[in-house]
Amino acid sequence: MQYVNPIRDVETIQAMKEELRKSSIRDLLLFVLGINTGISLLDLLHLTVQDVWDGQSAKQYLYIEDERTGEVKAYYLNGKIAEILVEYLSSIDWKAEDYLFKSKKDARPITRQQVYRIINHVAREVGISEKIGAHTLRKTFGYHAYHKGIAISIIKSILNHHSTAETLRYLGVEKSEQQPIKVDVNL
Repeated sequence: MQYVNPIRDVETIQAMKEELRKSSIRDLLLFVLGINTGISLLDLLHLTVQDVWDGQSAKQYLYIEDERTGEVKAYYLNGKIAEILVEYLSSIDWKAEDYLFKSKKDARPITRQQVYRIINHVAREVGISEKIGAHTLRKTFGYHAYHKGIAISIIKSILNHHSTAETLRYLGVEKSEQQPIKVDVNL
């Protein structure tokens, strides 16, 4: 597997979202869901409408069972995801059991290769020259969560890594970048 990088610059992320909006709300939702949850690509592609939608609105949490451990993990669906989900689902005719990222050709989900093409194309459109791929979504989530102060142990758990060193390496965080821990209980 080729090593890819997270998207570190927030302005670049916004530019990618704008570019994706022009071409496909489905692809925009894929991008936003990936960078806001850290869900693996395989799990993203197998999501159905009923996994994220209760019939009226976006669910607050998405629950995914880890095939290796059998553990069910909850992923928070934030306001950005909900907003695009509403827009996406109002633009298509869907059934609860439909794949969320349904191919335009048939009822199956889009492929990993298609996701790679989508992400790579939009990255080039906004001027990213680094190696970008499907794992970039997950890495971007972890990188920004880390830099916003989320404990590395939580990120490690979300990404299903065995050690914090593995997570830091995966995110491309150098020793010099590691932040001091700020615990502000502020009682």
